[in-house]
Amino acid sequence: MIRWLANIMHQKIVIQHLRAELKKLGDKDKAAFVSRYFKTGKGEYGEGDILLGLTVPVMRKIAKKYLSLPLTEVTKLLKSKIHEERFVALEMMVMKYEKGNMGEKKSVVDAYVHNLETVNSWDLVDTSAPYILGDYLLDRSRKILYKLAKSKNIWERRVAIVTTYTFIKAGDFTDTLAIAELLLSDSHDLIHKATGWMLREVGNKSEMELKAFLQKHYKAMPRTMLRYAIEKFPPDVRKKYLKGLI
Repeated sequence: MIRWLANIMHQKIVIQHLRAELKKLGDKDKAAFVSRYFKTGKGEYGEGDILLGLTVPVMRKIAKKYLSLPLTEVTKLLKSKIHEERFVALEMMVMKYEKGNMGEKKSVVDAYVHNLETVNSWDLVDTSAPYILGDYLLDRSRKILYKLAKSKNIWERRVAIVTTYTFIKAGDFTDTLAIAELLLSDSHDLIHKATGWMLREVGNKSEMELKAFLQKHYKAMPRTMLRYAIEKFPPDVRKKYLKGLI
């Protein structure tokens, strides 16, 4: 009992040190800039999010430094109102997943899905979804992604499409293209960008697959999604797509 209490106290102290280090390394000017970048104003998608102004390399270094924290404590950090604390928690989960055995990987995935409401910004999705959920689903059922793609929550929809980046790298485009179809009528610019990005990645692997998808859908695609998808095409070909002349 005494050892258990001592361990709990130690973990609390470690988290206090982690939070203090993040705050100390923060930059008020940068925080003000990125707050606008992440749309934290009233009525915007990141309303109320608190930023300290840290760079991604710094946050990843801190995540590695405190990686010994148990997963249960990391998930508590995920619930923070401070953006960088959630980012660090997700980076720690990615690292724990990569280093873990199958049981440990499953625990990380379960914790990730259970706390998905905290993965509530485009950078938080992009730094975690492919590397946790994407890797885990490589040889498993992907039904969860179709459920997320139909969610009313923008971040769950972004998780659905960005997770497929891992499949694309493995040469599997089926789910990317199917989920992209589901998101064609999505109203949010951040989903247009993410879907176009994933379609572009498909094209990097197989131009034929991308062109087949575009031939069927390009006239109905949101403009931003199309622009992202055809970004690597020659200028004259891009113009034809954008003018509807293909």
